[in-house]
Amino acid sequence: MGICVLAQRFCDVAIRRFLVVIGVFIAIILVFQCYWTIHYSLFGASDNISVAFSLQVPISQKGVFRSTASTNVMVDVTFAPHSEKDAYEKEVDLDGEVGRRSHEDANYSFTQKRPKYVYDDAIQKVREMDNKHNVKGNVQFASQGMIPSKGVGILDASGTQSVQMETQNEKPHLLNSHLKNESKMGTSIEQMNTLLLQSFNSSSMSPRWSSSRRDRELLSAKREIEKAHVLSNSSGLYVPIFRDASKFSRSYELMERKLKVYIYREGGKPIFHQPKMRGLYAAEGWFMKLMEGNKRFVVRDPRKAHLFYLPFSSQMLRVTLSGGKQMEQYLEKYVQLIAGRYHFWNRTGGADHFLVACHDWASQITRLHMKSCIRSLCNSNVAKGFQIGKDTTLPVTYIHSMMDPLRGFAGKLPSERSILAFFAGSMHGYLRPILIKHWENKEPDMKIFGPMPRDLEGKRMYMEYMNSSKYCICARGYEVHTPRIVEAIFSECVPVIIADNYVPPFFEVLKWEAFSVFVGERDIPSLRNILLSIPEEKYLALHLGVKKVQQHFLWHKVPVKYDLFHMILHSIWNNRLSQIRPK
Repeated sequence: MGICVLAQRFCDVAIRRFLVVIGVFIAIILVFQCYWTIHYSLFGASDNISVAFSLQVPISQKGVFRSTASTNVMVDVTFAPHSEKDAYEKEVDLDGEVGRRSHEDANYSFTQKRPKYVYDDAIQKVREMDNKHNVKGNVQFASQGMIPSKGVGILDASGTQSVQMETQNEKPHLLNSHLKNESKMGTSIEQMNTLLLQSFNSSSMSPRWSSSRRDRELLSAKREIEKAHVLSNSSGLYVPIFRDASKFSRSYELMERKLKVYIYREGGKPIFHQPKMRGLYAAEGWFMKLMEGNKRFVVRDPRKAHLFYLPFSSQMLRVTLSGGKQMEQYLEKYVQLIAGRYHFWNRTGGADHFLVACHDWASQITRLHMKSCIRSLCNSNVAKGFQIGKDTTLPVTYIHSMMDPLRGFAGKLPSERSILAFFAGSMHGYLRPILIKHWENKEPDMKIFGPMPRDLEGKRMYMEYMNSSKYCICARGYEVHTPRIVEAIFSECVPVIIADNYVPPFFEVLKWEAFSVFVGERDIPSLRNILLSIPEEKYLALHLGVKKVQQHFLWHKVPVKYDLFHMILHSIWNNRLSQIRPK
């Protein structure tokens, strides 16, 4: 009996020791794996390395896991897709799941299928609200319209934590909650013009250290632009659509001759160096691909650069990470890495660095740690931190076909356009239900619809309406931007932009009033009268302006002069020149 007890105790001690050894071994593995996971997923030098460990269940997709690298920081790690097709399918699935955070439906308004009862209920609720408050005439609508859902903690400039609300699909009974007091108005295009002029006279943005050779080259270019000669008719530019065509031409010429860009090699895929060439956010992907493959502007020696490109995809950042706080922390670590390895960031505080991002989240997640950078953003909302004169607007270009971006667009002559105005789209945001409420089935020359069928016939009808209309309504969705502006330009339909606080693309150089119409959100009830009040001669001038500006919104696999790639880069170059001043 005593022998059995001793044997049992011996076994218990052996088992405990064995478990301790196993525990220590597992702890070592976890620490080692955690270190390399963070290292390669955030700043991996290899394009093919992507590590994940499943301490918790997957977030939403196969291969996506969440781990806690420290007490307060959440790091998401994603397995690289096996093929471009897999990556695209994964993106579509994730966009479908988090569609409430997405701004637009697609190139065609019918690509997001919505249950009919949601649309009908939304309109009914708007009517009930109007009746309840006896709202008549020119109703003032809010310029900011996001319904808050779950809060995301964000560190503000002082280091204290505030709560930022995440956009979500607005429920029908809340769609009209954005009717605001008539005294509150959005920023008009005239006010934006004033802000642009004021930005040219803002405080000095010269480097913190003594001026370098590159800064002197920029100052020299700035002086040359001020002395630009009047353009000749053979310039290839249509003068009326520019604020100052002579200065633009001279600035563009100097950009081609002098501008040098350094692209940071840090950052692993899929967030860095992996452009997405199709879909709603394709603009950031096309620019990344064309910039990284460019031999005219890109230099390998950062000492020769005037500008520094931070090559991350806000779309892939959103797909890979789960929320605003995680994305913001991720970019903070990236900036710390860049500032630690190079002195260029610290020399100017990031003022000569730039980013190009199209996802709705981009303006929020870059507002702190990248606030000094020149930000090229699709979501260019002056009410949410977009700085006119420093930041620049990235056009939303929904790409269905990389080979034929103009597929389906066929501009008709003005005499062949029998429809006054056209809009069709899903009920994204607070504004569109109000547009539908006022103008659906009200006038025969106002073709204002909700979602159209997604089949081939629906697509054909959509394109036919756009190609046959004088004016195409570009109403904001969840956010201020919309791909309909570029669609309208492609179909030679004059854009009617209804989005308070929205800064249109290339605002620094293009005179948007020469080829588009701006209508305040509060003026939707007067929309038809506003359009009918435009003289025929003025409409013909607007139509011609749309045709002439089209070349500046086209992507090419091999960039050509004055195309979209060059226009984006020029806006960044232009804003850097406007900021830098001699000491």
